[in-house]
Amino acid sequence: MVTLVAVAALLPLSACNKSPSDKLADRVENAADTRADAMEANADVLRNQAAQLDNRAEKARDTGESRSDAIEAADMNVAAMSQEQRDAIVANQAAAVR
Repeated sequence: MVTLVAVAALLPLSACNKSPSDKLADRVENAADTRADAMEANADVLRNQAAQLDNRAEKARDTGESRSDAIEAADMNVAAMSQEQRDAIVANQAAAVR
């Protein structure tokens, strides 16, 4: 137990006696750790954004499928529609079925 206490007490003193090379090496390692931490934080943000985008894409697919089913069920007279009306329905800018 006494040996452990003595070793623990000497550790801070040994840090004071580092060579300039050791100090520079520590600074390089600490700077790299800081950059890596920032990259990991950015990666976490991007993963969250990607998950949100995946959810939005799934909702867009579901909406398209629902609109398609509604059009088929309504048996719309598409021939009577103008091309602009059809394009607006496809672009989700007009109601598919009224």
